[in-house]
Amino acid sequence: MTAAADTFTASDFFALADFERAADAVLPAAVRDFVAGGSGAELTLAANRAAFDRLRIVPRVLRDVSDCASATTLLGRHCAMPVATAPIGYQRLVHPEGELAAARAAAEAKIPFTVGTLSSYTVEEIAAVGATTWFQLYWLRDRERSFDLVRRAEDAGCSAVMLTVDVPWMARRTRDLRNGFVLPDDVVAAHFPAGAESAAHQAAAGESAVARHTAASFAPSLSWADVEELRRRTRLPLVVKGVLDPTDAVRAAESGVDGIVVSNHGGRQMDGAIASIDALAEVCAAVDGRCEVLLDSGVRSGLDVLKALALGASGVLLGRPLLWGLAAGGGEGARRVLDLLAAELRDALGLAGCSGPGSASTLRVGRDARGADRTGSAHAHTTYTYKTSHEGTVPG
Repeated sequence: MTAAADTFTASDFFALADFERAADAVLPAAVRDFVAGGSGAELTLAANRAAFDRLRIVPRVLRDVSDCASATTLLGRHCAMPVATAPIGYQRLVHPEGELAAARAAAEAKIPFTVGTLSSYTVEEIAAVGATTWFQLYWLRDRERSFDLVRRAEDAGCSAVMLTVDVPWMARRTRDLRNGFVLPDDVVAAHFPAGAESAAHQAAAGESAVARHTAASFAPSLSWADVEELRRRTRLPLVVKGVLDPTDAVRAAESGVDGIVVSNHGGRQMDGAIASIDALAEVCAAVDGRCEVLLDSGVRSGLDVLKALALGASGVLLGRPLLWGLAAGGGEGARRVLDLLAAELRDALGLAGCSGPGSASTLRVGRDARGADRTGSAHAHTTYTYKTSHEGTVPG
């Protein structure tokens, strides 16, 4: 576990990337790699950013944006912007207060905080902070323990359950294998009884102890029948995270879920998977309003949030940047990350001619494509592949 930088001056940070550079200076290399890394050759990790960077917004003009605001609702709850925190485990790795500090930042920003199954504080401790709290569930080999965690989340006052469906086991994350990554004794999965005696704390050269622990705990047998049973057994809104294929999105909607998170797990599961933002429009079209659709993986700015809204999402999940802020400046750093994101989003909305998140769906989105002319020289052009959801899809 590491502490945040000794001094933190909020005025030194003007973009979320600034926090990543500051976090790099204070985090141990193995922890930095655990947070920043992806699976395999990290193709999907890189693709998430490249896909966002290819997208171009077509702004609208002569619209009154004098009252531009980013407030909206997610899963029926008011929030100050269409953003929730992504579920991230073991946040005490980057700061002693971990999820508690991050949840306080979310509460002050008036956005939902998502508690992970692998959180280093319990759902009861985190919910007591006072943020709107969602609980993320990994399906465990012991099914009754899974349902018990959901009951605990309900009793703690959580307002949604988010079932992650893209981790039958943890993918090979090469950085962690090279580092022989292992949790320090004072960082535990608080919802698991073994504590510091778990497999996640037992080092072995060339292995990830965390991957070994999850392989023993997570159920690779998770199926649609389990989703439907979970739907029957919780009164809370149910969200399924990790959907990329429109067919799966339709099945999820038919199973009665309240939301879908289009996500490739931040490039940490199947390497070579499609970038989440590239999958978003088709999923939204397939679902056709039957449930909310959120976007996860690669969000690094308010402009990215706008792009996701323009392609049909009702909101996004923010992951790694919150940890960079936590590492760089503790709770204050996490708050500054969310403040900057809110400022960037309002700027992007207003300059695009949108008075709020709802009007972002009227925007057209273009995609830069790279090709080569007959001489083999690279050139770029822009195709406007997507129109708004009510106008349909335009062939590229």
